[in-house]
Amino acid sequence: QVQLVESGGGLVQAGDSLRLSCTASGRTTDANIMAWFRQAPGKERESVAAVSWGGNLRTYADSVEGRFTISRSDAKNTIYLDMTSLKPEDTAVYYCAARVDPTWRTETQDFDYWGQGTQVTVSS
Repeated sequence: QVQLVESGGGLVQAGDSLRLSCTASGRTTDANIMAWFRQAPGKERESVAAVSWGGNLRTYADSVEGRFTISRSDAKNTIYLDMTSLKPEDTAVYYCAARVDPTWRTETQDFDYWGQGTQVTVSS
């Protein structure tokens, strides 16, 4: 089992920056691919960014490309999401997820473990 705990959410203004963190515990060696997803009210959960073990592979949603950066510290069992130039449409609950199989797949159904989520609210 892998436990994931997110932190760093909050209320910010449009144009601000924010850093989210997600720390894994338990069988951390099972957390091969890690990712951030988000879910806004009334919408489906969507992928934001993902990173492979060691950080060699990364992917971003078109809506955040160039504004968000995912990074990973395997020594700390932590991934980060650095968000800049935040927009009101970035408002959502942000979830951290981990995939055991190292095959590069990053859709919602591909992940095995999920955190409880952290709220990010961007005011205009």
